[in-house]
Amino acid sequence: MPFPEIDPVLIQIGPFAIRWYALAYIAGLILGWRYIVALAEAPRLWPGKSPVTRLDVDDALLWAALGVILGGRLGYVLVYNPGYFFQHPLEILYVWQGGMSFHGGAFGVLVAMFWFARKRGFPALTMMDLVSAAAPIGLFFGRIANFINAELWGRITDAPWGVIFPGAGPFPRHPSQLYEAALEGIVLFFVLRLLTHRFGMLQKPGVVMGGFIAGYGVARTIVEFFREPDAQIGFLFGHWLTMGMILSIPMVLVGAAIIWKSATSKAPTPKPKRK
Repeated sequence: MPFPEIDPVLIQIGPFAIRWYALAYIAGLILGWRYIVALAEAPRLWPGKSPVTRLDVDDALLWAALGVILGGRLGYVLVYNPGYFFQHPLEILYVWQGGMSFHGGAFGVLVAMFWFARKRGFPALTMMDLVSAAAPIGLFFGRIANFINAELWGRITDAPWGVIFPGAGPFPRHPSQLYEAALEGIVLFFVLRLLTHRFGMLQKPGVVMGGFIAGYGVARTIVEFFREPDAQIGFLFGHWLTMGMILSIPMVLVGAAIIWKSATSKAPTPKPKRK
């Protein structure tokens, strides 16, 4: 099927343009913020009073935004195309043109939340659990934006739902962006919601974060079998291994280790509320 005619620019007034790509990040941050507030204010999810307040979540939004943008961009620059950006350093700032690494963004957010929690004096793992529970919302919108931008397309396929992407040649390809939106966004969101609401794992700091890390690693590794590798990197060590797999498979192991350690540790003693 031909690629749907979707203009990557939603509104343009003179030199000022509002792009779907930017709106995806804004939607992910705002909806993720609202979801984290709902988790923090749900009494049944906590053994006592939630250590994170609405004000904490509000203040953390800016930190999370900076973490995902700086980490995502630097991750893409340093891992996926360092040679080009070292020759064109000013283009590192052109985030509106695309080129964001999820792995870098995730690392940036976790580092930002760790610093924020330490500054506020509540458990860093709890803040990371809340952010991890909401992260699939941003992933879903980000992958939809990748599809609208006709970037990060899949490998050539004869499947009836194959899409002929502009700039990707005359053959239909897997809409791997939509596969990622489904697995990394929808499926992973409900898996983590089971951990928070069905199994009460916010009471075991670190489990939800570990579930997110491992779950994303599994989802991304699966999609990598359908996604076209980045042109500047290609396949590694043969015709099946990709950079995405190399970065994602360790996430499964690290996430599983975090889950095991957090689930088997004793619940922390609640600390007095900060004044």
